[in-house]
Amino acid sequence: MANSSIEWTELTWNPTTGCTKISAGCKFCYAEVMTRRLQGMGQEKYKDGFKVRTHPDTLTIPYTWSSSKVVFVNSMSDLFHEDVSLSFIKEVFHVMNDNPQHVFQVLTKRAERLLEVHKELKWTHNIWMGVSVENDKVVDRINFLRRTRAKVKFLSLEPLIGALPNLPLKKIDWVIVGGESGHKPRPMNPEWVLDIQEQCANAGVAFFFKQWGGRNKKAAGRLLNGRTYDEMPL
Repeated sequence: MANSSIEWTELTWNPTTGCTKISAGCKFCYAEVMTRRLQGMGQEKYKDGFKVRTHPDTLTIPYTWSSSKVVFVNSMSDLFHEDVSLSFIKEVFHVMNDNPQHVFQVLTKRAERLLEVHKELKWTHNIWMGVSVENDKVVDRINFLRRTRAKVKFLSLEPLIGALPNLPLKKIDWVIVGGESGHKPRPMNPEWVLDIQEQCANAGVAFFFKQWGGRNKKAAGRLLNGRTYDEMPL
């Protein structure tokens, strides 16, 4: 568990670590870069680098928090990666089910597997399920998400590297948008962001603008239309 600088959450909790790239949004994966740093620092959890690993010893952590938290689950991995067993996914869900005082935000690029196993999982109100969509080539992930039993469904359109007109927002509760950051960030067209914000406003969907990104994301800031958008689904 660690405090998070991610604008839309408070803590990160990583019962699994490691992943593999599956689409363009993965090109400059921050989790992979961070893993190399943590491995270099000698952290035991990351001794195998970015290979997918499960960490059963972390499952007790949410029980230790003294107050309600908003938690990003697996910031360093993808819970629905094919190398994570369904039995372990169920263990993670049991912990989330057993701690209704916390909000758990789960994000995946593997929406097909999510749909395949969603009936095997207990979807309590405190589990927010999201999919990452970086451009129109992977927009089908949204339709897989919409068919699940998740009580709160959200989209992370980050890094946004292409226009996303006509988003299927029915049954979607929340949309996060962010530009890519790092040494060689791919540009995000402001028109793409404005269009998505308008789509969300028209559909009554909460909209959260995380960042413009770029080589100096702090300098670029997160103002859109002269204001910040920090809307949340509940």
